Amino acid sequence: MSYNDTLEWMFSQLPMYQKQGGSAFRKDLTNTVLLDQHLNFPHNTFKSIHVAGTNGKGSTSHMLASILQEAGYKVGLYTSPHLKDFRERIKINGLPVSENFVIDFIAKHKAFFKSHTLSFFEMTVGMAFQYFSEEKIDIAVIEVGMGGRLDSTNIITPELSVITNIGLDHTQFLGDTLEAIAFEKGGIIKEGVPVVIGETQIETAPVFEGLAKERHAKIVFADQEVEAVYASDLIGSYQIKNIKTAMLAVKELREQGFLISETQLKEGLSHVVKNTGLLGRWQILNANPKVICDTGHNKDGLIEVMNQLSKEEFEHLHIVFGVVNDKDLTSIVDLLPKNATYYFCKPNIPRGLAATDLKAAFYAYGLEGDAYNSVNEAYNSALNQANSNDFIYVGGSTFVVAEII
Repeated sequence: MSYNDTLEWMFSQLPMYQKQGGSAFRKDLTNTVLLDQHLNFPHNTFKSIHVAGTNGKGSTSHMLASILQEAGYKVGLYTSPHLKDFRERIKINGLPVSENFVIDFIAKHKAFFKSHTLSFFEMTVGMAFQYFSEEKIDIAVIEVGMGGRLDSTNIITPELSVITNIGLDHTQFLGDTLEAIAFEKGGIIKEGVPVVIGETQIETAPVFEGLAKERHAKIVFADQEVEAVYASDLIGSYQIKNIKTAMLAVKELREQGFLISETQLKEGLSHVVKNTGLLGRWQILNANPKVICDTGHNKDGLIEVMNQLSKEEFEHLHIVFGVVNDKDLTSIVDLLPKNATYYFCKPNIPRGLAATDLKAAFYAYGLEGDAYNSVNEAYNSALNQANSNDFIYVGGSTFVVAEII
């Protein structure tokens, strides 16, 4: 099969949360353990850092990978979801896995995938671990897909665990309280493995401290330990939290013998995009009018994005917005500015919410605009209507951003 044929098979025949939602979510690690055994336990051949959290885990993972690259390590990076190309999920020193590796891996193990009905995410994790093992990396930064305790990535025993923060997201799977979600994400805390927590939250700190004590793991909180931060090319004041988390993680890695100088730390933070190819974090797409896209999509993520947006100067605000159909609109609608023109659209995936339905729901809250047949049609309409001193924000869903960039 060609690369495109391989991807089509992966996307269409196996459950994929990114496209299908809840029907693709697996609630145990049985299949992952079976696949790991089938591949001869590749995750045991390299060191790793495990990163979980509701928001910021992607940015923090890329920051850590960039810093380690600047320090001269051969660094694997596993993240999700991808924006443009599946291969974004699996990188070594910023370079994506080759198309040939993807093709060969699927072809070699397709019978196993079929016989055990593996999910898209399960086999992708196996692919990443196999690739990192074969390429003999020094260390991998592994981002959790969802939750932590039952996530397919949670078969690793890392050198360091990192949990950025906790918010109310994916509540149908992880629980409807911050404490319950913290317990699920705290499932990545391993026996004797230090854990860095990005934000001290009244509801969640006791959960993490309890899990760390039970597992004899050192626990530190970045917002308590780190005051001054270095600059990063990841723009947005909300990145300060992630920078603090990454800086404290580096301190813990140094204590374990990793050689990372202060200059390498600074350079790593300054060149995250260059070193890792990260997209969609307060990314500037156009100057006049200024166009920004951001993948922040849940309540806590949008709070940070809207705070950043409030610092911009412009004559009029245009918002290109689309969401998935399982999004709790009541949790985000009050965060969005009423003094803006909206361009409602449906991301081009089965889970996308119809633009007309989104328009009707938002109209009840005083958010007005037109519905469009596609993300690109909405975006082009915003560009045509905006003056040079206006501001266009594109977001609401990772999938909307993916179609624009």
